[in-house]
Amino acid sequence: MPNFKDKVIIVTGASSGIGAATAVHLASLGGLLVIVGRNEAKLKETADNILAAGGSPALQLQADMDKEADVEQILTATLKQYGRLDVLVNNAGILEMGSIENTSLEQYDRVMNTNVRALYQLTMLATPELVKTKGSIVNVSSVNGIRSFAGVLAYNVSKAAVDQFTRCVALELAAKGVRVNSVNPGVIITELQKRGGLDEATYAKFLERAKETHALGRHGDVHEVAAAIAFLASNDASFTTGVNLPVDGGRHAMCPR
Repeated sequence: MPNFKDKVIIVTGASSGIGAATAVHLASLGGLLVIVGRNEAKLKETADNILAAGGSPALQLQADMDKEADVEQILTATLKQYGRLDVLVNNAGILEMGSIENTSLEQYDRVMNTNVRALYQLTMLATPELVKTKGSIVNVSSVNGIRSFAGVLAYNVSKAAVDQFTRCVALELAAKGVRVNSVNPGVIITELQKRGGLDEATYAKFLERAKETHALGRHGDVHEVAAAIAFLASNDASFTTGVNLPVDGGRHAMCPR
């Protein structure tokens, strides 16, 4: 198992889904977690789950990733509490439904601001600290960054940007000993699609369809993505950088219609 003993780790979007599972998993492996989210009550749930898993108490930071001052405070609070940073997990993200015929610019701006701009800003701020510790970055992208899907145009564009960002920053920081990778999940049970506009009936059909669109014949679980993030963030992946790793049951390799 990867070892994160006394490593200081920031996880954004840690109040639910992949972010929450990743925070708990990394804490159980010895990490000192800084968990970031908008929903204070849900963030506390993650903090409680970290304690239940045997982890050290997490630093809880309520923040809106669309606000520059909030993003700046993430690093400021982390350094005040721990004085260092070893791992950054850029997980916060949103999804908006819509095609080129009906996506509004407001939707596009919301998706790009959260999924790309905020990630860009926090990474910029964190880089000097990660250079000091020769740390690592894991960005949470999507199979939508690798393959093309209709009906979620702005989301697709944002995740393709995250993948390119990952590769470019990996090249820029490699000489300084900082590794940068992404995971690209397929359909994972989270609240992402529902928050993006799917009602219960449509979401149920979406999950059923995953049996056909994923080579392994099922949707994924947040813990499977968390395990992949832990590997990429750890010294077990010491010779891995610039990778966009599908964690998608083979979805990226298929051409279902």
